[in-house]
Amino acid sequence: MKYVLGKIKLELFLVILYAIIFEVFNTYYDNEAINIPIAIPTIVGTIISLLLAFKSNQAYDRWWEARIVWGAIVNDSRTLMRQVITFYKDPDFSVEANDFKENFAKRQVAWCYSLSQSLREKDPYKPIKKILNENDFQYVKKHKHVPNAILMLQSKDLKKAYENDKINTYQQVEIDNTLTRLCDYMGKCERIKNTIFPTTYSMYMRFTLCLFIILLPFSLTDLLGWLQIPLVTTIGAAFFLIEKMAIHLQDPFENKPTDTPMTTICGTIEKNLMQMINEFRDEFEIQHKKTEAEVIGVCTEKNPYFVL
Repeated sequence: MKYVLGKIKLELFLVILYAIIFEVFNTYYDNEAINIPIAIPTIVGTIISLLLAFKSNQAYDRWWEARIVWGAIVNDSRTLMRQVITFYKDPDFSVEANDFKENFAKRQVAWCYSLSQSLREKDPYKPIKKILNENDFQYVKKHKHVPNAILMLQSKDLKKAYENDKINTYQQVEIDNTLTRLCDYMGKCERIKNTIFPTTYSMYMRFTLCLFIILLPFSLTDLLGWLQIPLVTTIGAAFFLIEKMAIHLQDPFENKPTDTPMTTICGTIEKNLMQMINEFRDEFEIQHKKTEAEVIGVCTEKNPYFVL
C-alpha cells in the first residue's frame, strides 16, 4: 500500500491542498455559496472512466504480449537444447561434443540475460561475463547489440557442426528455425520497448482528470461541507491510481515491480538448461569410465602385469 500511494503522493498532496483551500474560501471569504450541478462533474467523470478503461486495456495488452513473448523464449530455449543434445552425432561421448553442447547451453543462458538487461537499458555484459568462455566474451564485446552477437556465435557453431557431419541438413534447418524464432522474439520485445504510447492521449486524459477534480468540490460543498475534503481526495486518488497503473503496465521493460519478471524467467531457463547439460555430462562421464574399464580389461587379459 505504501508503494502504491507513494506513486501518487504529489497528486494526492495537491488534491488535498486544493480541497482545503476551496473549502476555506467558500466558508470564510464568500457570502454566497459556490455551487454547480452535480451532473457536470458526473459527465466529466464518465468521460474519464472511458478514457481510463481504454488506456488500461491497451496497457495490459502490451504487458501481456511481453509476457507471452518471454514465455515463448522459455519454451524455445528448452527446445534448442533438446535439439542440440539429441541431434549431435556422438556415439563415443567425445570431449568435443561435450564442449559443443555445454557452450551452446551457456550461450543461450547468456542470450536471455543480455536481452533482459538490454531491454532495461542496463549493462548487458555484466551478467554474462561469468557465463561465456573467454573467446566468446571477447567476440561479444566487439558488438553493440549483445544478444544478436550471441545468436551469431550459435549460428557459427551450428555451421561447423554441419560441415563436420555432426548433424544432417534437416537437423540444421530445425535448429536454425529455433534460432530464427528466438531472433523474432528479440525483435518483438524491442518493438514493445521502442513503441511509445501516444503522448497526446495521456495529455488529454490528465487534463480531463484535473478538470474533474477542480469541478468536484463545487458540487459537493453544499451537500457535505468540510466532509467534501476526504471525499474529493478519495475519488481523486482512485482515478490517479488507475492512471498510474496503466502508465506502469504500458512499459513492461522499465525495471519496475509491475514489469515482466525477466530476471526470474532467465533464472528458470538457466536452471533448466544446466540440468539438461548436467544429465548429458553424467552420461559422458559414465561412458568414459566404462570405456576406460574396457580398455584396462582388454590390456589385463593380454598382459597380467599391465598398469594404467
